Amino acid sequence: MSTPVSFFTRDGLEKLKVELHQLKTKGRADMARQIQEARDKGDLSENAEYDAAKDAQGMLEMQIARLEQTLATARVMDESQIDTGKVQPLTTVRLRNLANQAEMKYTLVSEKEADFKAGKISVGSPIGQGLLGKRVGEVAEVQVPSGLMRLEVLEISL
Repeated sequence: MSTPVSFFTRDGLEKLKVELHQLKTKGRADMARQIQEARDKGDLSENAEYDAAKDAQGMLEMQIARLEQTLATARVMDESQIDTGKVQPLTTVRLRNLANQAEMKYTLVSEKEADFKAGKISVGSPIGQGLLGKRVGEVAEVQVPSGLMRLEVLEISL
């Protein structure tokens, strides 16, 4: 099974690289120090602190591996190649909720870059999936936990 390609903005990809570097350098160094401190406390067979530190080390290595995999399949989207005629990753969409006439604006980004407070939603989210491929004037019907949402696409931009 092949891993799907993830599309990122340049800033989003740089943030991932910085995070990976931090985990590999500072994160690993801190973990080694914690393990050494726990080891210095005596008998390893009955040392819960040592076991916890080793478990934390395993989690850190898993996180590093996940980030490396994400970076291996990451691609930077070239904004000059994006067609704003339809909703796609990295486009900003102004919408109207047809139930309450509220307007909202979202930018569709990768799952790792999603930040709802900043108006960035994942292309893999229910709303993101429902909007992909829609054009101005079309209505996306999106199944969300609270029921069916009907969103009219008002504008698509970069």
